[in-house]
Amino acid sequence: MSRLKTLILAILLGISGSCVSQNALTEKDIHIIPVPAKMIVNKGKFQFSNSTRFIVNGNSQKEIATALINKFEAAAGWKPQFATKVPKSNYILFKVDKNLNREAYKLEVNAKAIIVTAKENAGFIYALETIRQLSPTAIESKSIVPNVKWEVPNVTITDEPRFQWRGLMLDLSRHFFDKAYVLETIDRLAMLKMNVLHLHLVDDQGWRIEIKKYPKLTEVGGWRVNQENLFWNSRRKVNADEKGTYGGFLTQEELKEIVKYAQSKNVEIIPEIEMPAHVSSAIASYPELACFNQQIGVPSGGVWPITDIYCAGKDSTFEFLQNVLDEVFAIFPSKYIHIGGDEATKTNWETCPFCQKRMKDEGLKSTHELQSYFVKRMEKYINSKGKRVIGWDEILEGGLAPDATVMSWRGTKGGIEATEQGHDIVMTPDSHCYINFYQGPQNEEPLAFDAFLPLSKVYEFDPIVESMTPAEAKHVLGGQANLWSEYITTPSASEYMIFPRLDALAEAVWSPKEVRSWKSFINRLPSLLNRFDYLGINYAKSAYLIISSSTADLKNKTVKVALKNELQKKDIRYVFGDKSLTHNPIKYTDSIVLNKTTILKASLFENDKSRGKVLIDTIQFHKGFGSKISFKTSYNDNYKGNSPLSLVNIIRGTKDFHDGQWQAWLANDMEAVIELGAAQSINEVRLGSIENQGAGIFFPIAIKVLVSNDGVTYKEMGQLLHPFVTNSKSELKDFIINFNAINAKFVKVIAINLKKSPKGESVFMFFDEIVIN
Repeated sequence: MSRLKTLILAILLGISGSCVSQNALTEKDIHIIPVPAKMIVNKGKFQFSNSTRFIVNGNSQKEIATALINKFEAAAGWKPQFATKVPKSNYILFKVDKNLNREAYKLEVNAKAIIVTAKENAGFIYALETIRQLSPTAIESKSIVPNVKWEVPNVTITDEPRFQWRGLMLDLSRHFFDKAYVLETIDRLAMLKMNVLHLHLVDDQGWRIEIKKYPKLTEVGGWRVNQENLFWNSRRKVNADEKGTYGGFLTQEELKEIVKYAQSKNVEIIPEIEMPAHVSSAIASYPELACFNQQIGVPSGGVWPITDIYCAGKDSTFEFLQNVLDEVFAIFPSKYIHIGGDEATKTNWETCPFCQKRMKDEGLKSTHELQSYFVKRMEKYINSKGKRVIGWDEILEGGLAPDATVMSWRGTKGGIEATEQGHDIVMTPDSHCYINFYQGPQNEEPLAFDAFLPLSKVYEFDPIVESMTPAEAKHVLGGQANLWSEYITTPSASEYMIFPRLDALAEAVWSPKEVRSWKSFINRLPSLLNRFDYLGINYAKSAYLIISSSTADLKNKTVKVALKNELQKKDIRYVFGDKSLTHNPIKYTDSIVLNKTTILKASLFENDKSRGKVLIDTIQFHKGFGSKISFKTSYNDNYKGNSPLSLVNIIRGTKDFHDGQWQAWLANDMEAVIELGAAQSINEVRLGSIENQGAGIFFPIAIKVLVSNDGVTYKEMGQLLHPFVTNSKSELKDFIINFNAINAKFVKVIAINLKKSPKGESVFMFFDEIVIN
């Protein structure tokens, strides 16, 4: 064989090998969330182009296909057309198979065509959402992206949901969100194959649905006094004569538009009309709905306990609710009406003559049974209109209405109890589904409810509890994420809390358990997040954060720092001091042992590039490290730190004041004495503290530092006054007192407690370290 022939053959073999490697995709290369039930990846690809044709039947299928066609028009600059006849190639064909389940679909992609098979519109919608995720991420662009191969891999997918209820709850009451944001949310639910949007339209802090028979519900109840500059739970009680200016509501026409749009995306809107509690906004509008006709203002913030509730003894209460629901029924064609039913403090019922008469007339032994009567009476009316009742798990108390469905939020106990009684349930335990909780280290996160729910824990969610029998498991309709909006004030903030945790929950309620894995999910997630970038969604990057944890060796005067990442990715790199992570960072392999003050910078790396926010942690050694410490008044039993030496162990606390690093004093001053041993020259003392006024934690109002060489006679070296000011943030602060250098064996630090909050409640002071330099 000549050299020329040999060279040509080698080139051809190289080209052939290159083509095979490019086309030989595996499931790991397919990034669909939620992961399909069954998928086979074949060689080759289908390429979309201007000549691609869609063959559909009827206007509904055409509308579904148009959603994808419009994306190509925006991102590629050309627009596939519809055709009435099937061409030889380059087409997408919709086929109906009545033997499939309602939301199921089949997808067959080869080089010539894409065959989409489904029973109903729902299946076609989800099939096209899968094609969308098979396409390049640039398809999400709102402007033309050049040099993109608009290809999808050849696959065979058979897919359907594991659960029929795959939901998200938006709280529109605590903070109002308008029609535009609700419509955007519907698009995002459809993208993730979610099919329920539960709208929390009524609560103490705002009535958000227009009821024409009772206009004051939105004229009065839709608005509250603006105290947004204060912590949610620090806001003062509002008087009935104060005019509200902060709020809003959705008109019936807007809600009908939302419902119609949701139907086109296979999303069912479930309205929640709270009863008998969480209704201060209604009572502020119509005081006669309460037991004692009490006049109240619409609360601007937290309410606890919730005592202003509907009177269960007045027939006029039920007449009001039936009239309200009649207007709700006319707007929402949903199978279910959510009636709340949670957190009712029934003290008014215990003394109300109307409620007591009702209990006597109906033979009710307790106010729990009275609430059960309330729920059953309303359920009977709702059932008469062809609807079913769903409520939070408190509706179990006193006996559950026969046809009611339970939404189990206080863990899984309520759901298990309901299934044992033969009731349908939707699982939404706060442990896995409350996405108003923090999702990353509190120091790095916006203000949220004081609990922790990372992405990985959401992914672990399973609506079916292992202890359930097969018969009980059949009553599990599915699961739902809930976003309560006490701390969510803008659409951007809402997106941050929802995504990507909803991505994880979507897979938990759609995909079979046997095809799911955390490792696979986090491999597929970046592609979806790239799509979110194109769509302008403000998703959280918390899962990429580096989390540091430190332990002190008091004997050897060292600190060991461990680094980890929620995604369990191993490429963490770090540097010390003022060095940059872009120049030869050290790969993290094991805990870092330090024996002097150090600035540590660390980041997760992907493809040799820093991903996510850089961790910057200062570990400050000082002269009091490991010294003996005593207190005039001991710290609170609930907040003891990690040891009696917690204030001199160098380990600093975070904004999560439950992290085990904080010692606290409730309504008492703090007086600590640190014994340094041999006399040392000192010129500065720092006292580390936290303020979270919503949680009842306040900065000290004064700090004093004294020193001594005998532990008996002390000399004052300085004091710092810090008068109380309103603070709507969670804040970490070091109070610093500097003085001329002096030799001392003992350092005394006194911090003066505010004692009482503006609301008259006893307050905490929290401290994590006394730094002596």
